[in-house]
Amino acid sequence: MLKIVDYYFTPSSPYAYMGHQRFVDLIFVSESAMNIKPVDFGRIFPASGGLPLAKRAPQRQAYRMAELRRWGAYLGIKLNLEPKYFPVDSTLASLMIIAAGEDKSGASPGLAFDIMRACWAEDRNIADPETLKAIARGKGLDGDALLARAQAPETRAAYDALTQEAIDRQVFGAPTYAFKDELFWGQDRLDFLQRALATG
Repeated sequence: MLKIVDYYFTPSSPYAYMGHQRFVDLIFVSESAMNIKPVDFGRIFPASGGLPLAKRAPQRQAYRMAELRRWGAYLGIKLNLEPKYFPVDSTLASLMIIAAGEDKSGASPGLAFDIMRACWAEDRNIADPETLKAIARGKGLDGDALLARAQAPETRAAYDALTQEAIDRQVFGAPTYAFKDELFWGQDRLDFLQRALATG
C-alpha cells in the first residue's frame, strides 16, 4: 500500500523552507507520496491558541532568531533572518501552489520551494503577482495561466477547505507532516517521520 503524507505549510514559514527539500527527498527515498497542502495560518492560529510573530513575547522572538541562525548554519542553507518582504501575505503564493497541483504534473513541490526561497533567500516579494509569475516561468510553467487559475473562485475554495481540514486535524504550526493519524510538527521532526514511514 502506498504511504501518503499530508503536508500542511505556508510559504511564508522559514521552517517550511528549511525542511522542504529534505521532506521531498524523504518522500522519494521512502517510495511514498505527498499531498501538498498550503493553508492559512491566519485562521489556524486563533483556532489553536497560536500568535502571529509580531504578537509573541520578546523572549520568544529572540529565541526564534537564535534557532533560525543555528538551523540555517547547520543545514548549510541560505537564509535571511530578516527578509526585506516579511511579514508577507502568502495567500496568492499558496493559491499558485494549489493551482500548480491541479494538473498532476508534479510541479507544485518545486514551485513551492522556489517561492519560499524567493522570500527567505532572495529578498523577493511573494505577495506580488509579477514576482510569482516570474518564479513560475522559472519552473517552465505558464505564469499568466497559472496566476489566472490561482485567482479562480474554486482555487480559493480549495484553500479554505484545506485550512479547515488542517484545523480539524489539530494542526497548529508550520510545517506539519501528517502520516495516518499522527502529526509531526516542524522540520526538526523529519527523523521521526522517516521512522514512521519505515515501519508503515
